[in-house]
Amino acid sequence: MKKIILGFVITFLAAAVYASDLVIESKTQSFNEKENKVKFNGDVSVTIDDVKVEGQTADVNMTKDGQLDTATFYDKPYAYEIKKNKKREVKANILKVSLITKVVKAEGDTQSIVFDGRTPVVVINADTQEYDTKSGVMNADGTVTIKYKDIETYSNHATIKTDKNGDLKNITLIGNARVKEKNNESFADKFVYDPATEILTATGNTTSKASMEGGDKLILKSAYQEYNKSKNIYNASGNVHVWYQDYYAVGPKITFYPDSKTNKPNEIYFTGRSSITQGVRTIYADKIKMTLEPKDFQATGNTRTVIKNIGSGEDSGMGL
Repeated sequence: MKKIILGFVITFLAAAVYASDLVIESKTQSFNEKENKVKFNGDVSVTIDDVKVEGQTADVNMTKDGQLDTATFYDKPYAYEIKKNKKREVKANILKVSLITKVVKAEGDTQSIVFDGRTPVVVINADTQEYDTKSGVMNADGTVTIKYKDIETYSNHATIKTDKNGDLKNITLIGNARVKEKNNESFADKFVYDPATEILTATGNTTSKASMEGGDKLILKSAYQEYNKSKNIYNASGNVHVWYQDYYAVGPKITFYPDSKTNKPNEIYFTGRSSITQGVRTIYADKIKMTLEPKDFQATGNTRTVIKNIGSGEDSGMGL
């Protein structure tokens, strides 16, 4: 019995199997030969070193050839591990562990939290979460929300990769994905975030909405977008569209730089044949520099100006 639970706890909370002392507490323990399960009922508590799993009921399946198969905790179990100043915890309606593939699956109202001291660093909520202890990869599905520092994300699916120490390496969001940071938010089919470089990339129907000084909104649409958080620089390519106040600009590629003094995004450089429209006037050029504060633009390289509906009194400016 102890060997079965020992295998469960080590597989669930460690990347490698090792021997350790084990404490199992419950109101009742039994073996069901017909179902080939060891069952634990009533205030089940499994403790190994600094790791504890708690629930009301638990069982461990075995295969026909006697191998450990699946360990399951029921009735909203809770698992946590404390090492130095960090705490990791998982809550769900059900926790399942494959002792053969070393995969942990949480089902129903799942939540994973990593604490630094008492401060939650990463919080993941989803319908289901599945963690591969060998590769350090977690997959979350169904109304996935992630809060990491000052970044909040929403998606249908998320893949979270960690290193052997449990530190975050990569986050991928897929399906109706949205990323929000303070007053800025972006939408895309797919996002990839690298915490080491602080670079966020977005692909597929990407739209970003940013609040500028004074409360004005800048809207950016393109096929691909990249945000370097550490340098505060945006790059976008693939049928780029920009709306800001009465400006509407289009081009194949842009780079959005911060102001040298305020470090806030202020200068947008269009490269490739681009255009900028203000009211009835559209200017075409090989390069366009668009400044938000003070608001102006410069066009260079084979420039051409088109003014529509001269004398008609109509404003044919482009709208979103």
